[in-house]
Amino acid sequence: MLSIHNRTRVIEDCQPGSIPDNVLNSPVPLVLKGLVRHWKLVDLGRQSSEAAVDYLKSHYNGKPSQVYFGEPGLNGRYFYDKEVTRLNYETRKAQIDEVLDLILAARQEQHPPSYYIASNLIHTHFPALREENDLHLPRPDPGYPVEANRVSIWIGNKTLACAHYDASSNLACCVVGNRRFSLFPPEQIANLYPGPLEPTPGGQAISMVDFSNPDLDRFPDFPKAVEAGQIAELEPGDALFLPSMWWHQVEGLNDFNILINYWWSEAPAYTGSGMNVLYHALLCLRDKPEHEKRAWREVLDYYVFGDADRAGRHLPEQARGFLGELDDIKARQLRAMLLSRLNR
Repeated sequence: MLSIHNRTRVIEDCQPGSIPDNVLNSPVPLVLKGLVRHWKLVDLGRQSSEAAVDYLKSHYNGKPSQVYFGEPGLNGRYFYDKEVTRLNYETRKAQIDEVLDLILAARQEQHPPSYYIASNLIHTHFPALREENDLHLPRPDPGYPVEANRVSIWIGNKTLACAHYDASSNLACCVVGNRRFSLFPPEQIANLYPGPLEPTPGGQAISMVDFSNPDLDRFPDFPKAVEAGQIAELEPGDALFLPSMWWHQVEGLNDFNILINYWWSEAPAYTGSGMNVLYHALLCLRDKPEHEKRAWREVLDYYVFGDADRAGRHLPEQARGFLGELDDIKARQLRAMLLSRLNR
């Protein structure tokens, strides 16, 4: 087994509920020790799993939720079947209070089934939970509309979410049970060997490498990712700031675990998903001749990945069109043009 030796920087003795200055601008992950130790759910979880479950039930509004169900032997590793064409678990709607009871009962089994309520938006199922369990994110006003915070709760027994990336920044708060994050910077993507784009356990491609038993014949460059990686260990009351696009494997280490996380993006609200670009590039660029692909790399660097105003800087403002500053109206026009072109 390969071990990651680097440890994520820890900011000790955080004032409960107060995110230190510049944390949300950090280009690297940070552990915020004790940031949410004042939450009611953290306190009850320290008392017992039953106390935390009773508290959740008292805030549950009865709406069914999507739940992952895995057979005994899965050990919470939500992944693929041997052919990598189907997921190795079932997703179906269920009552959250009933799933909570299943999780508690499974603690008595030597080889329990796996249960996971993943990325459940709190306001849809626990509308009053944030009254005693919440944070203020000190997001600066960028001067243009951005997406609102999305606050989700994750509940399960032992879980392992294989390494993946998210396009939003993340503040992950460990509420009940301990969590281990294995973290990798975005440039390690090739050394993590992403799987299919569809299907996926959570919407993004996941690493095909079993970190506990990596097949180095199949994944020979994985040790490079290990060398660049870092480990963040979270206890109840701790939080992890994770910049967008960082790869992360997340392990819920106890037989009952709860995490609450905040997702947000500072990108203008009119921007679409970067995955749209990837799919479009697979269609339009990947199979071009090599010399054309090299040229398109330069074109994209000029128009997209360089300074935002470089391509239009030398043009009169009235002539810049989509090369000028975008707003919601221009974004709608650009989408309409793309749809028209794609439908030809």
